Amino acid sequence: MRRNFCRILLLGAGLLTTFLAYSSYAAKSSDSSPITVVIDAGHGGYDRGGIPGQVARRLKSVLAASGYRVVMTRDSDVFVPLGTRSAIANSNRNAIFVSIHFNSATRGGASGIETYFYSRDSLALASAIHHYVVGGAPAGSRGVRRRGYYVLRKTNIPAVLVECGSLTNPTEAGYAQNASYRQKLAEEIAAGVRSRNSVASSFSTTRVATAETIPLQPYMDQTRVTKSKKSRSKRSAKKSTRRKKKTSSKPAEIEARVASSDREG
Repeated sequence: MRRNFCRILLLGAGLLTTFLAYSSYAAKSSDSSPITVVIDAGHGGYDRGGIPGQVARRLKSVLAASGYRVVMTRDSDVFVPLGTRSAIANSNRNAIFVSIHFNSATRGGASGIETYFYSRDSLALASAIHHYVVGGAPAGSRGVRRRGYYVLRKTNIPAVLVECGSLTNPTEAGYAQNASYRQKLAEEIAAGVRSRNSVASSFSTTRVATAETIPLQPYMDQTRVTKSKKSRSKRSAKKSTRRKKKTSSKPAEIEARVASSDREG
């Protein structure tokens, strides 16, 4: 009698465990398609972020029209600290994070589109966005890369950073000054967001990056900078500013022309 009772208890416990596991799986499955997109327009304010901001606002409109809830880390050309950007992303559940940037370099020939991710659960999003942006833009591809940028490391939801070209490259700077091109970028990024769950089934294996083929590149740990390191960093920054003085004016001039020709973003 006691043995039968124990068997019944064990059977009940097994059924309860199965039910709880299924409930947990069902709950996770219902959250598999995030409906909130946190859009981060890179730079801003003194750090020159007008062009990323314009692409971000266009992306907001495209995604909102597709039914997504959209949160912006900034709505105007102001600088937002990296920690604040990550905090905004982490305050949203059932969400993804897309940071939009444009490169600049001392070498005018540097060009191409890059898409970065850090956590493994961000890989599909990075692959999808890169696939569409490179497919729809005339700029070349520099690939999908895994790298420890602050907003990618400190964000707890799937997160990517898209470098949409180089403002110090004459050809790509010309593209960036065109309102229709900025709209095209927004539409292709949105297409990647919508298709993030189809990467494995619809993309060929040669188009999809894997954690094994994307090396973790060296990065600065911005949360552990000692006082002496800060002093050295300031001296290094001053030297770098003097070296780049001539080239750094070019993105600023481009931003000014874009702002005057397209105030609406």
